[in-house]
Amino acid sequence: MSQQSALSGKPDSRGFFGAYGGQYVPEPVRARLDELAGAFDAALNDASFQRELEYLFVHYTGRPSPVFHCANLSRMLGGARIWLKREDLNHLGAHKINNTLGQCLLAKRMGKKRVIAETGAGQHGVATAAGAALMGLECTICMGEVDIERQHLNVIRMEMLGARVLPAKSGQRTLKEAVDEALAVWIDDPEMFYVLGSAVGPHPYPYMVRHFQSVIGREARAQMLEELGRLPDACLACVGGGSNAIGLFAGFLDDADVRLVGVEPGGRGTAYGEHAASLCLGEPGVLHGFNSYMIKNAQGEAGEVYSISAGLDYPSVGPEHAQLKDMGRAEYVSVTDREALDAFFALSRHEGVIPALESSHALAQAIKMAPSMSADTVLLVSLSGRGDKDVAQVAELMRKENA
Repeated sequence: MSQQSALSGKPDSRGFFGAYGGQYVPEPVRARLDELAGAFDAALNDASFQRELEYLFVHYTGRPSPVFHCANLSRMLGGARIWLKREDLNHLGAHKINNTLGQCLLAKRMGKKRVIAETGAGQHGVATAAGAALMGLECTICMGEVDIERQHLNVIRMEMLGARVLPAKSGQRTLKEAVDEALAVWIDDPEMFYVLGSAVGPHPYPYMVRHFQSVIGREARAQMLEELGRLPDACLACVGGGSNAIGLFAGFLDDADVRLVGVEPGGRGTAYGEHAASLCLGEPGVLHGFNSYMIKNAQGEAGEVYSISAGLDYPSVGPEHAQLKDMGRAEYVSVTDREALDAFFALSRHEGVIPALESSHALAQAIKMAPSMSADTVLLVSLSGRGDKDVAQVAELMRKENA
């Protein structure tokens, strides 16, 4: 595969990005996925679908989301100028709505009456519930018991929007188990549409989610050219499953001079069970119907993961990210809980913007990079969500530290 075709953002006919992706599922499930792929391709070629989605992006989501120069933070750090792509200003406070509007619109087009989704931090659950309410669809959200406790505000928001929240009680009771539960319900109900929240899963989901999130990168590229007359030197985004990152990266893949930096959750350290850095510390394997880098246990199965951020503690990562890592087109690093928390407070106290803990990981890496760079260097960070949902969790952490 040539580098040009690899950077097209499209998988091959079997749903692979290089060696990663595919459909590792039973035949009946493959048939439903192929039906979805056909419906998605048809929608992409239907001007009325594209017009309706664009209308919703503008009039419902509030796009385009702006870019913003962190002048105070940049001045304090010295070196590079840090800019944000403000996905936190979207309706409901995160990038997730870009994807759920697209998928719920597709579900309605396919004649589905019910949708189901998994969620970790709750932002995808809230966005799915909102999209389902808008389209008149019955909605079920699966969420790990641990995440229900630490993201209770978003549970209330989902229920206010009419969704039923099902707790995942097995395993670590976090995002992986929420995916397990959602897949089980979906497989048993042929009339249900699964709104997958990240650029993971079997084909066509990684490609479909990437497509709907690519609006981030398209806008950011045009906005930076308008604001500065040039492209950023590097684009940074947090990576759990990787939807906001691949959405940002999509706008710059063909710009060889723009570094693409994905930032994974380094948690409490590099020991097993203390992080969720699949690309940095994992190895290829199959989970939830697709092949990519993943954290494994001693038996070679999906291993235990941890992050301060409920939206990042998934033991695998989107297959296009795995391809970009192997190609060397994108680089992947990890930052610790402590670094993410410090970045959370740095942005809050110097710019008056409270970021999500997920987004704080990307910001932390920019804060590490900026001081050693020249003043004409520009770093663009995807601020994938706002931190309202994390306020109670951070307050409790502060209380324990000060006790």
